[in-house]
Amino acid sequence: MSRLDSAIRRLQAQRACLDAAITTIGDRPGLVLELGLGNGRTYDHLREALPDREIFVFERDVRAHPDCIPDADHLFLGDIRETLTQAAARIGGRAILVHSDIGTGVPARNAALASTISQLLPGLLAPGAVIISDQELSLADADILDPPDGVEAGRYFLSQWGL
Repeated sequence: MSRLDSAIRRLQAQRACLDAAITTIGDRPGLVLELGLGNGRTYDHLREALPDREIFVFERDVRAHPDCIPDADHLFLGDIRETLTQAAARIGGRAILVHSDIGTGVPARNAALASTISQLLPGLLAPGAVIISDQELSLADADILDPPDGVEAGRYFLSQWGL
């Protein structure tokens, strides 16, 4: 499979998982976390689909399209190991939806980031929170959800925490 075809499949899976998560959370209260802004595509999708929700973004170095950068009050800038800890003190366990797109292309680095996120994320989650990730996370008290139709197992990971 070409890298182009792989990228298209990844983006289709990402959108399907985001849309499934949005449906799953319904009108339950809570805010949204976007771990990894990248160029801002999924942030833009989330704010369009969830216009009444606060969305907090975590990014090491912002390089997104200018129209897809959150305001300073909703951006945690820096190393995710530090910013997730800062966020827990600031926003507590109110996240009802989390999208984590932190893949680096380096398996060992991905595993280390996934482990860190798995340890720090529960302090930010509301009961019933849905977590979507490009990396497999190991969250205590989380149930693994089946991917939406058309999304190959292992392409994206979904779970629901604290039910």
